[in-house]
Amino acid sequence: MKDLTSKKILFIICGGISAYKSLETIRLFKKNNAEIKTILTKSAKEFVTPLSIASLSQGKVYDDLFNVENESEMDHIALSRWADVIIVAPATANTISKLSQGSSEDLASTVILASNKQVYLVPAMNVRMWEHQSTKNNLKILKSYGYNIIGPLVGDMACGEFGEGKMSDPSEIFNEINNFLFKRIKNKKIKALVTAGPTNEYIDPVRFITNKSSGKQGYEIAKSLFRRGFDTTLISGPTNLNIDENINLIKVETAEEMFKATQKNLPTDIAIFSAAVADFKINKKNQNKIKKKENLTINLEKNIDILNYVSNHNYMRPKLVIGFAAETNNLDKNAISKLTNKNCDWIIANDVSKKDSGFDSYFNEVTIHYKNSKYKKEKLSLKKKSEISEEIVDRIVAQIN
Repeated sequence: MKDLTSKKILFIICGGISAYKSLETIRLFKKNNAEIKTILTKSAKEFVTPLSIASLSQGKVYDDLFNVENESEMDHIALSRWADVIIVAPATANTISKLSQGSSEDLASTVILASNKQVYLVPAMNVRMWEHQSTKNNLKILKSYGYNIIGPLVGDMACGEFGEGKMSDPSEIFNEINNFLFKRIKNKKIKALVTAGPTNEYIDPVRFITNKSSGKQGYEIAKSLFRRGFDTTLISGPTNLNIDENINLIKVETAEEMFKATQKNLPTDIAIFSAAVADFKINKKNQNKIKKKENLTINLEKNIDILNYVSNHNYMRPKLVIGFAAETNNLDKNAISKLTNKNCDWIIANDVSKKDSGFDSYFNEVTIHYKNSKYKKEKLSLKKKSEISEEIVDRIVAQIN
């Protein structure tokens, strides 16, 4: 895709000798009909001028968080929502450090922190700065937040040294963003359904059976799908999590409610069942609170198996059905059994008996079992759930496209 008509790109230019490359990068995007707005950091104005940027981009140049004129025209929240993609080029070591700490001290960092769009960082710095452990740590953090990194290159630097740290060429930046936007256009036609969190199965009006699922992994998968452009619906059991307003969020409480919500949102192209749905429900719920003095016998019956229903549907089965297997023992054996018995395309298995990952944790370690692939299983090592979700969605995109 070369014609970027109607595509909106927000450029953030930071202070560094490589800032001049951003002028050529903007020229490339403008040549292909993209709509561009630009933010210059305070130090960036030492290397390029607002006038030169405005002349090339033919768009608004912002340079101060507390500029009354800018905020009245388009506040920082609206600016973050306006863009289809955000490019930070050059991304200096200082900028990378601030972003990794969640800083919002100027317009550039505030917009990025408030954004719900994909952010691309194009690092440019001295080789020693690039190789410093703090820079590596900061980039690792940002990758876990879903930031994408372009470059840097190896070569001669303005300071006279040689090594890795040169800003990527404008053509490489253009091609990377162009490919991302092209995939987003394709993905917008693809519907994705995600279930997340636990379900509550009531014994009486105040007591229920549930589990320790926090919903974090499912929410992160929904966020990753949305960033890639998928038309995303999230059906969530009871959680304390927030989700982007552009993701269609359906809140439910019981397995029955989750099943009905799933039915209403069929057909879909992709279905990812990460919710820890209760296998059993109360045979007959007490209408009043059970008193302590009463003898209590609970009779259970099986809940509807949502994954099995969707995966074996005659005419509304999604193209890709992914189930989750939360296990405490025999991880691979149980996952493979579930993959076969429920007719899934993938099963993502994780050991929820571990204290450092799984239920109610920000970390996870999973194994993907594939039904029809030369890769029968693939392990994703321990990392943040946001990183796990990006890796899962990488593989979904590869299969769908």
